[in-house]
Parts: sequence; structure tokens; C-alpha cells
Amino acid sequence: MSSSRTVADSRRGLPPVAAFLRRCARYSAFYPLVGLIVVSVVMAFASDTFLSASNISNILRQVSINALIAVGMTFVILTGGIDLSVGAVMALAGTVAAGLIAGGLDGGLALLACLGLGCLFGLANGAFVAFAGMPPIIVTLATMGIARGLGLIYTGGYPISGLPAWIHWFGEGSVLGLQTPIAIMLLVYALAWVLLERTPFGRYVYAIGGNETATRLSGVRVPRAKLLIYGLSGLTAAIAAVVLTGRLMSGQPNAGQGFELDAIAAVVLGGTSIAGGRGSLIGTLLGALLLGVLNNGLNMVGVNPYVQTVVKGVIILLAIYIGRERRAAG
Repeated sequence: MSSSRTVADSRRGLPPVAAFLRRCARYSAFYPLVGLIVVSVVMAFASDTFLSASNISNILRQVSINALIAVGMTFVILTGGIDLSVGAVMALAGTVAAGLIAGGLDGGLALLACLGLGCLFGLANGAFVAFAGMPPIIVTLATMGIARGLGLIYTGGYPISGLPAWIHWFGEGSVLGLQTPIAIMLLVYALAWVLLERTPFGRYVYAIGGNETATRLSGVRVPRAKLLIYGLSGLTAAIAAVVLTGRLMSGQPNAGQGFELDAIAAVVLGGTSIAGGRGSLIGTLLGALLLGVLNNGLNMVGVNPYVQTVVKGVIILLAIYIGRERRAAG
């Protein structure tokens, strides 16, 4: 197959390098990888400390939370949906875990409750979308408000502190020489990649986003698949809550504001089509890294935070435009 493509490209008069780049551009992760390399090179010239080991480690640690949330968001967007509740669900799950731990409940049970709560909210989103036929943007906007309100009610609007030292390991510890947030991020991505790329469920995810009607007619239980997909989104938000709670050593009811937009940005920058059916988790991870490198580099060179927001918005618009053109080109 590759040799025939090379012959076809040579007949078009394309040089070998251009033909190679043309083949690479077919993969959704190609553009975010190029963007990550370009931005990293620019920032390396702009700051002498950008490529230091400590700064790279800092970028990866900061990226981990957004990258974790973006895992579930990738599955949702691949089906043509959206989940605006993940930031609020993360905050609620984190405050509940902190409250249970501070109240003396066994740490393992408290963390299970945190993950279960996130999964429960995700399943609720999926039920309304899949079985009630409600638009994902409306459902998750509503549950975003519900989760945020419940978190504030549960805490009275105040952070929950006084947590034991062991919870700090999830935010600042290390395992096998790798910082815990980074290790958790890589493990979750590895498991999610296997689920998406090596199982029938993963094929259903792509099929639903490509043509939901045809997928349903082929015998796939689309509502059940959507239920699980949104449940997964809630679960990854709860995993991010564990990392954030460990980093802050407290449960913050106001945490996660705007995190859903950062996760969507990572997915879109990673080459996943907002219309569904096309994308990859590798691209999402690269998109999250691109956002992290951009934030870190702009901070290091002293760019105004308001300008940073404008720059990120422009980049996201460009990513959506490029994705649309790629989809139109087939």
C-alpha cells in the first residue's frame, strides 16, 4: 500500500520529502505534533530555562489535570457530543473526597466514592442524551450547574482542609522516579488508548460519530454505548479531582472553572473533529501538551495573561479550521 502511494505521489511530481509529509498529514496527530515542536523551538530561543529538566517536569505536572479530563472528552467529542460539566464534576468529586477523608473515612473508600460520584454524573449525562434524546450541550450545561451548586452546598462555600499527608502523594509524590500526576496521566492514556483502538467498543465510538444512524441499523446498541462514553468522561474528571486534591491538600468547591473549555481545546488542537468520527487520544495528549507549553512559555517571557487568552483563542480557531478543511478533503 505504501509503495503504491509513493508511486502515485511521484507521478504527481511530488519530491520524496513532500510525499512523506503528505502521507503524515493524513494522521490526526500530525498537526498538533508539528505545532508542539514549532512552539517549543520558539520558546527555547525566547527563554534560556525553557528546556531545563525542572521546567519540562513542571509543564508535564501542570498539564496532567487537563490531559486527564481531556481523555473522557475525546470519547465524547468523537461521537459528536460535548461535555460541559467536567470542571464542576471534578470540583464536586474532589470536595466530597476531601470531606470524607477529613471526616475519618478510610482513604480507599473515600477515593472510591470520589470516582463513583464522577462516574454517576457522567452516566446521568449519558442517560439524558442517549435515552431522552436531549442535546448534549443542554444536558451537560444543566449538570454543570447542578454539580457546582452541590459542591458549594456541601462545603458551605469554603475549602475543606486538614487532610492527611498521604493524599499529597497523588499531587506531588513520585513513583519509579516519575512524578505521580504524570504517571497517572500516562497510565490512564495507555488504558484509554487500548479501549479506543483495540476493542469493539472503540470502533463503536468512531462509528457513532461517523454515522449514528448507520451504526444503529448495523445492530450496535448506540444508547448503551453513549451511556458508557459519558460515564467514562465523568470518571476521568474524578481521577483529575484526586490529583488536584492531592496537589492543593484541600477540597476546593470553586475549582475547575473553565477546565471544560481547556479540555475541549486540547481535544480540538489534537486533531479530533468537533463533528465526531475522526481523532485520536495521542493527538489529544499532544494538544494538551501544546497548550501547556504555550502557557508556560508565554508566562516565562512575560506576556500579559489577557494577551495569552487571545493567542490561545486564535490557535483554537485555526485548529478547527484546519480540521474542517481536512475533513472536507477526505
